[in-house]
Amino acid sequence: MTRIKRGYIARRRRTKIRLLASSFRGAHSRLTRTITQQRIKTFVSANRDRDRRKRDFRRLWITRINAVIREGGVSYSYSRLIHTLYKKQLFLNRKILAQIAILKGHCLYMILISNEI
Repeated sequence: MTRIKRGYIARRRRTKIRLLASSFRGAHSRLTRTITQQRIKTFVSANRDRDRRKRDFRRLWITRINAVIREGGVSYSYSRLIHTLYKKQLFLNRKILAQIAILKGHCLYMILISNEI
């Protein structure tokens, strides 16, 4: 039986995988099996951390809004603000409210006062 030489396809596939792992350290950038394992791990981490970043930003916005509301000496809280905004059907998302609170805090107070009437 004659010897069959493997072609260039497997080598091409491995070099393609290695290009993705060029920034890894040690065996994670050299050995094919560990490269594939590390690649799977990085994709899982990236997906998980994208979701986490959304959560963290929402927490930051809520904290900023709450801090600006409470520093004015008004006995108001974040939950009451959101409740009154929903009652009056002013659908501003938390990102916009946080930007208003930081850049122009007096505008946020104007929103609060207009909602209480």
